Amino acid sequence: MLLAATTSTSPVWHFWLAVPLALGAIAVVIGVVAAYVGRVSRTRYPKGDA
Repeated sequence: MLLAATTSTSPVWHFWLAVPLALGAIAVVIGVVAAYVGRVSRTRYPKGDA
């Protein structure tokens, strides 16, 4: 009973852990897409002596 009373009055801080996790996941997805596009366009349009 004491544990339930303590946890119900404590502030919720773990909600803010979602913010850096979500931003990190978005950054990883953007990085993967950018790397894919860069690699595909490099093989499609190679730099060479024209």
